[in-house]
Amino acid sequence: MKKLIALFAVTTMASTTAIAGVALSGSASVSYDDNGSAASSTSYDADLTITGTAGGSTLTASYDMEGASLATTGVALSTTIGPITVAADMHQTDESNLDDGDGDLIADTDDTGITVSLAVPVGDATIGLDNSGNVTVSGTFSGVTIAHTIKDGSDKTVGSASIAGMDISLTNDGGSSTWSIGTTVSGVALSLDSENDISATFGLAGNTMTVSHVGARAAVAEDATNYSTEAAAAYTTVAISRSLTSGATLSATYSTADDSLTLKAAVAF
Repeated sequence: MKKLIALFAVTTMASTTAIAGVALSGSASVSYDDNGSAASSTSYDADLTITGTAGGSTLTASYDMEGASLATTGVALSTTIGPITVAADMHQTDESNLDDGDGDLIADTDDTGITVSLAVPVGDATIGLDNSGNVTVSGTFSGVTIAHTIKDGSDKTVGSASIAGMDISLTNDGGSSTWSIGTTVSGVALSLDSENDISATFGLAGNTMTVSHVGARAAVAEDATNYSTEAAAAYTTVAISRSLTSGATLSATYSTADDSLTLKAAVAF
C-alpha cells in the first residue's frame, strides 16, 4: 500500500512538464556573542526554502547554505484529492546522539514516512483519520477552537480561545497539561505560560524591546529513547531590535544565564 502511495505521489509531480508556481524564501544572519566570561564567538546562518505547487500537490524543500556545501534540512511532498491528503516526508534527519545533558536521542530514528489522512466535515466539526489509526475531531464552537485526538495509548486535547482581550491556549497530552495566556495592556504585549515563562514586548523610541524571564527547569531522567536532561536555573533576557530601511534588522540581546551580550544583523526574503 505504501509503495503504491509513494508511486502515485511521484507520478503526480513527474508527469507535469512545468511546475505551475515556484516560490523562494529564506533568511540570513550574522551574530557576535561576547559569551560573558568565556571567549567571544561569531556565527553565521543562511537558509533557503523552495516551494513548488502544481494543482493540489506541493513540494517543499529547505536547505542550510552557510557551510561549504548546501545541506538539506527537509523535503516534504503532499497531494490532496478531495477529503484525502497524502503526505510524504522524504528527508532523514541526522539527530545528535550525545549524552551532554540536553536530552538527545540515544539512537537515530527513521523519521521519513508516508501519511494518509481523511478529513470529513460533520456540521461545525471535522473528523479526521490517519494511517496510524489516530482519530481527530476538531472545530470552532462559540469562539472556542478545540481538537481532540484519540491515539493508541494516550489521547491529546488542544483548545484555544480569545476571551476579554486575552488569547488562551490549553493542551492536555496523555494527562500532562500545559497552557499559555497572552494579552496587550497599554501597548505592551504580555505572555505567561505554565512553565513560569513571562515576556513583555513594547515599542521604545522607534525600537522594539522584549523582556523575557525563563523559569527554572527540573532535571529529566533518562528513558528508553532519550538521554537525561540536566536541571537549568531561571534566567532573564533583554532584547532591543530595530528594523532598517534596507530591510535588515539589528538586535542586541543581554542574558543573565551567562552574562552575555549578543549582537545580530538579520534579513529575510
